[in-house]
Amino acid sequence: MKKSNFDWRFRDAAPIDSTFKAEMLDQGYSETFAKLIWNRNIHTLEEFSQLMKANIDDLHDPFLMHDMDKAVERIQTAIMEGQPILVYGDYDADGITSTSIMLETLEMIGADVHYVLPNRFIHGYGPNKELFAEKINEGIQLIITVDNGVAGNEAIEFANSQGVDVIVTDHHEMPPVLPDAYCVIHPRHPEGNYPFGELAGAGVAFKLATALLEEVPLEMLDLVTIGTVADLVSMTGENRNLVKLGLQAIKQTQRLGLLELLKVSSVDLQKVDETSIGFSLGPRLNAIGRLGDPNPAVELMTTFDEEIARNLAEKLNKVNDERKQIVQETTAEATALVNPEDAVHLIAAKGWNPGVLGIVAGNILKQTGHPTIILSIDENGAAKGSGRSIEALDLFGMLNTMRSEFTHFGGHAAAVGLTMPVENIDNLRKMMNDYIAAEQIDLTKGSDLLIDESLALSEINLKFVEELKKLAPFGTDHPAPHFLVDGNVDFFKRIGSDQQHVKFSLKSDDSQLDAIGFGFGEDGEEIQQPDTRFVGDLEINEWNGQKKVQLRLIDFASEGLQVIDRRAKHTWNQKIESGQALYLAFQPSSQKFFTKELQQSITLYDPSINWADYDQLIVLDCPDQKELLKEISNDGHFERIYLYLYSPDEAYLNGLPSRKQFTELYQFFMKQPRVDIRFKLKIVSNYLRIPEKLLVFMIHVFSELKFVTIDDGVLQMVESPQTRAFEESEIYQKRITRIESEEFLLMNDIQTIRNWLKG
Repeated sequence: MKKSNFDWRFRDAAPIDSTFKAEMLDQGYSETFAKLIWNRNIHTLEEFSQLMKANIDDLHDPFLMHDMDKAVERIQTAIMEGQPILVYGDYDADGITSTSIMLETLEMIGADVHYVLPNRFIHGYGPNKELFAEKINEGIQLIITVDNGVAGNEAIEFANSQGVDVIVTDHHEMPPVLPDAYCVIHPRHPEGNYPFGELAGAGVAFKLATALLEEVPLEMLDLVTIGTVADLVSMTGENRNLVKLGLQAIKQTQRLGLLELLKVSSVDLQKVDETSIGFSLGPRLNAIGRLGDPNPAVELMTTFDEEIARNLAEKLNKVNDERKQIVQETTAEATALVNPEDAVHLIAAKGWNPGVLGIVAGNILKQTGHPTIILSIDENGAAKGSGRSIEALDLFGMLNTMRSEFTHFGGHAAAVGLTMPVENIDNLRKMMNDYIAAEQIDLTKGSDLLIDESLALSEINLKFVEELKKLAPFGTDHPAPHFLVDGNVDFFKRIGSDQQHVKFSLKSDDSQLDAIGFGFGEDGEEIQQPDTRFVGDLEINEWNGQKKVQLRLIDFASEGLQVIDRRAKHTWNQKIESGQALYLAFQPSSQKFFTKELQQSITLYDPSINWADYDQLIVLDCPDQKELLKEISNDGHFERIYLYLYSPDEAYLNGLPSRKQFTELYQFFMKQPRVDIRFKLKIVSNYLRIPEKLLVFMIHVFSELKFVTIDDGVLQMVESPQTRAFEESEIYQKRITRIESEEFLLMNDIQTIRNWLKG
């Protein structure tokens, strides 16, 4: 069997109301689509229409936020008095777009405005006292934070001591004690009345811009959309409205930097959606802050110079390529340090780039299914990094009980950041393992994957997928619909520069569906197993003007025994799934050969082996009788059987010697009664035109029948041997059954062998 990487859960399904179904059908929608949105709690046409529309008039009044009027008044005073204003942002995509929004807004109303984004390696996250001091010394008289600030108590207190007011605009979790800022603009401020609390930092900055400009700045909808999508905030309510409007705005944008960024990202301007922002634009904006100074990204988003825009877009693209390489290398190094016995993986090493450790932790989490913390150790003995978790474990909640181990710590249930002395690492690892055991937390199921429906291939068509697109944009709290489909793999190939992706098709009755799986290259053997079920998203693949529905694979699983074909030598070093694996050989020569070939401990067949101790069986060579393999399969509880089926003497290929060949060999030894076969075997083989491996078998038969003796590699004829038929030899008889076994196991397709083993 192949377990799913995720814990599959289905939406609660209820019978669709007949009136609602009839209304949806009257609107031209399919019954499948009507059922889907019904199960997403959309139960009236009015609710459905509300989900579909995007309207500027539905945006909330920014002055419903606490202290918005106070912030606007203070900024206007600063402009009238010519006070230099600093926009203090954050180094991620949300912070970059937030800074750009506020910078452009203040420039539009005549402010003397400057901006700075902290360098994560020098200043860390949020308001930094030293950076504040530097800018205040340069003459700044008002600071506006965007996408940060609610936890910047120390730096803000310093600014106050210097007579500089700080306006905080933020959306992160509010701490118990807010900073003593001039005002705090936050959609969830307890003293505010704002009806939607899930804005991104760019959304909050956009609200302040709207209040300052006294109208909605349509030209900034592109920026707020990028920040909102990239920061993975809730794609519901006002965020959904902003993003729908913003995606339309991007398609008409004149923003030079954004156009150049789209170009280097190979994103078609007219096909921009939340996916291309999340997987193409966002990562490029985030990358520059992960590796160094993020400030050029703001210049890219706000410049009016075509050459500067082009150069900066190329720079961000290059930095993103560097980031990918660093992530790939660090992930490989961290994977090698994983201890499978740990409930939570805590992995630390010197020299890792702290800016990518969150991504690496996510990669290890995906590979292992276990919560992961990755730390980089610096020259001062401090270990700093990030952690990622699954639904089963509130990582923040667990580590919050271990705060004494950290010098800095923060985050939420699924993601944390921390710094700790390197000498505390082993103790933290033990504490986490003890915590998981004491709380009896089950980490075996992986993250939840919510599945909307199970669909037959016949239910999937272009019309249905076009209907699904109407539910976009998708994101947090409004995920793209995931579907479970069944079907036999009809076509399969690996693609990509490193064969890391797969393309295949599913077939059932008269229906067929193309599928693509990014990052599933190593799973190709298991994907092709029968009784496999697939979960993915439905999309439209356009090529040369042709549109076809395609399943983008997210996960898969199969029940029962998997039989995996490794009979081709080039497949021998492909991965074996983790578990209790038994490498089994039937012939001593195979045991010796594979010990060296695979660098593994090889077990020679013994009927006393307890097969139930293993869940993976790697059959390295062919048994003398094929029924023995079936007996082992039946006696064990294997999830997978890998069939290498090496034949050391190539019994089936060489067959049985003819009587003429036996006679010719006997006559040769009569003429040459003493032969050192260690050195003369090849000569004899060439002279008699008998393949070497077949010749070795014939000599063994002669030896068993006592026609010859072999001592230290020297063969000698026995004088006047007893007359015996070759068929009397046990070795001869065993070869007959071996040939039958090899013929069946080597010459049949894997499906035939799989059915035979399962039958």
